[in-house]
Amino acid sequence: MEIEDWAVGSTDSEVSSPDSDNDDHCYAFGDLPKLQFRKGGSKAHWKEELGMAEVVTNKGRMWITTGIVRAGKLYIFLEDSLFLAEIGALDLFDDDEKCIPLEDIYKKVAGGVGGSSWESFEVYRHLKSLGYIIKRHGVCWSMKHVKSASGSVEGESENGCEERASVTQITELLSTMQINEPRPVFDVYPPNSKFRKSSPGEPMFILCISSGSPPTKKQIEALEGQCEGIPLKFCYVEHGRVSFFSFNHIELPVLP
Repeated sequence: MEIEDWAVGSTDSEVSSPDSDNDDHCYAFGDLPKLQFRKGGSKAHWKEELGMAEVVTNKGRMWITTGIVRAGKLYIFLEDSLFLAEIGALDLFDDDEKCIPLEDIYKKVAGGVGGSSWESFEVYRHLKSLGYIIKRHGVCWSMKHVKSASGSVEGESENGCEERASVTQITELLSTMQINEPRPVFDVYPPNSKFRKSSPGEPMFILCISSGSPPTKKQIEALEGQCEGIPLKFCYVEHGRVSFFSFNHIELPVLP
């Protein structure tokens, strides 16, 4: 007789920077270790009806791995906007051309605007500060050939996610998200100086955020079925501490 059980994997040390030591990374509100603060230069307009920001001025190499391209325009989600605003790399403006204060962006995240949550932002900030490349699960980097201001061409995404050809469809996706249900949240790619949105390859793993009770075996199996063979990891956030864990099938021997 064979019995299947579920074993819990490791925590922070399993997802760490290639150059980092084994120190714990515990982030409190506004605590941003290892981040390089920059002088502002990039600019974006917040689109309340979309739950995203449209980038109008993009300076720096960070945009190679940040934002999605739709109809020749670059959009960023709320977690992108807050992270870049925190490190001083982005000024976010409203429809009246007034710069949105950092505390107001925090309120948007806490209010779940655009499918965001405070837990998902802390996870995003944790991984982003370690150099990982992150995007929302189920949303392609780009959908068709568009020419950027620098003259480079962004190709159609080949990462296997469902095609979402318009910003409106993405907005509908965000509005139907159930924040408290276990679901894939981020696709996580390893640090890569040669990363291209036109050919990102497969994610290193797909990340789900666990709030409250751990996921059930049935939920884990359903989520693994959505990942199409890509490793699935779970994340738990408590008091600013970000921990990662995974589940594996094991066989227990039958005792005599």
